[in-house]
Amino acid sequence: MSAREVRLRPVTEDDLVMFRRFVTEPGLIGLDWAGFRDAQAPARRYAKDGFLGEDDSRLIVEADGMAAGLMSWSARGFGVSRYWEIGIALLPDWRGRGIGWRAQAMLCDYLFTHTPVERIQAVTHPENAAEQKSLEKAGFTFEGVLRAVEFRAGQWRDGWMYSRLRSDPYPPLPAQSLS
Repeated sequence: MSAREVRLRPVTEDDLVMFRRFVTEPGLIGLDWAGFRDAQAPARRYAKDGFLGEDDSRLIVEADGMAAGLMSWSARGFGVSRYWEIGIALLPDWRGRGIGWRAQAMLCDYLFTHTPVERIQAVTHPENAAEQKSLEKAGFTFEGVLRAVEFRAGQWRDGWMYSRLRSDPYPPLPAQSLS
């Protein structure tokens, strides 16, 4: 069953419970679990800037009026050029419902509208076929393999790089909004 409406919105204090869950519940964040993290860090970051920073930010992915996960973007650079790297984490109950690709496409639209970057990139795990499909549906192009880029579960693993350029075609977006 897909979600009828997907939107992105700023983080509220009530969302901090979900943020704490992502850093304290093994497996909740899927393949991105990297061990326990400071459970109070989300509250400190929220108090600092509401997760809307100059170089990295977070928005809540809301589906059918409920918090389904979060989107992030961080500044990266190559030479003097700047671009964004995005990420998504959905709660398990919301995966496989067509929310991820829609949220990723919406975030790209938002970033291309409000920032002058030409490039947005995302990295995923080679074994995460669902995320690969989601990125492609959101208008991303597979660029290649990043060898031994991530230490996870006791070993170095490859990552798959995807990108979307400002000039790439925009995917069609069903019911959604950005608040």
